[in-house]
Amino acid sequence: MSYLEILRLAYANVRANLLRSALTLVIIALGIMALVGILTSIDGMIFSMSSNFSNLGANSFSIDRKSTEFRRHGREAYKEAPPLRFEQVMEFKERFAGIAKVSINYRASYNSIVQYRDKKTNPSTRIRGIDEHYLDITGYEINHGRNFSSHELEFGAPKAILGSELVSRLFDDSPEKALNQEILIGGKKYQVVGTLKSKGASMNEGADRRIYIPLNNAKFEYASAESNFDIDVAVPMGIDLDRTVDQAIGVLRVIRKLKAYQENDFEIFKSDGIVEFLKENTVKLRAAAVAIGLMTLLGAAIGLMNIMLVSVTERTREIGIAKALGATRKNIITQFLTEAILICQAGGILGILLGIPVGNIVTLLIGGQFIIPWAWILLGLVVCMLVGIISGIYPALKAASLDPVESLRYE
Repeated sequence: MSYLEILRLAYANVRANLLRSALTLVIIALGIMALVGILTSIDGMIFSMSSNFSNLGANSFSIDRKSTEFRRHGREAYKEAPPLRFEQVMEFKERFAGIAKVSINYRASYNSIVQYRDKKTNPSTRIRGIDEHYLDITGYEINHGRNFSSHELEFGAPKAILGSELVSRLFDDSPEKALNQEILIGGKKYQVVGTLKSKGASMNEGADRRIYIPLNNAKFEYASAESNFDIDVAVPMGIDLDRTVDQAIGVLRVIRKLKAYQENDFEIFKSDGIVEFLKENTVKLRAAAVAIGLMTLLGAAIGLMNIMLVSVTERTREIGIAKALGATRKNIITQFLTEAILICQAGGILGILLGIPVGNIVTLLIGGQFIIPWAWILLGLVVCMLVGIISGIYPALKAASLDPVESLRYE
């Protein structure tokens, strides 16, 4: 008996018990949908995170003063190193200019109110002072208008670049109307010279709710002697990131006048390291998703095995006839295993077709792109194959062990 004939018989038997097969198929489909859907949504979130961080550049890092966590009187507290002062960061930028692109920026305010005529923002608008390289290094794109000119940056002119959420709130989502208009930031007038494209909220919370002003203006209006300035460094492609980080550490240690035995009082944050950290921390989430899917599939496997055992009993006479006509033990085992695998694979395909859109709903909600999870599709098909084999092997062996004479007498 050829395998094609066995496959035809298996398909006919599945159709003959369509209702029972369909119910089992649906249970399997739900398990695969949960498995593929959750894993797809996790991949979508990671892809969106990677896209957001890749805006910092594949080869980039930032430098901030060191912050150490400790406990005091049973409470968590933080001890911060001396700030990166303006003179120090500017010296670093000057020394590092021939090695990589360096941006100096300052977090001027976290809770400002911005006003245009009779419209105001919530008191949660963030103000940041930036230099000429900041938008390029962090991946912001100008929507309308321009970046700050060298003259505006040098003299700290009261100019501003608005995030897309502020444009929507203050100028009715019309960026062209915002250009050259005067807004009030902390009661002081600033002229809008540019607006930014949306960054979304997936990994950069509040990115569209920020206002950028020239660094020297932020230093004059908001900074004090103890203010801390941030450094972002973009390394040209093809240059070793780790070697550049080591160079930056050496230069900054000299600027900070740290002795050989002293530890760094600043920290390096690599953009690719953040993405790797996020990927590593989704391992448990993936494991939980697989566990949820497998628990559902376990119930489906038990149900399928029950159906196959009932089928063996119902088809005892048929099995006897097949053996009398020359069907071997191997033929009977193959036929019953094929039936179990057919049901499982049909359920798996349905589950995959449902799981992909379900998983991508999460991806699209966080501003990501539609993805086809080929790895999880393959996993779903393999799992269904294993479930079919495990569920069908015992009924198949039981069918193959039936005595043909006794089977022909069965009523």
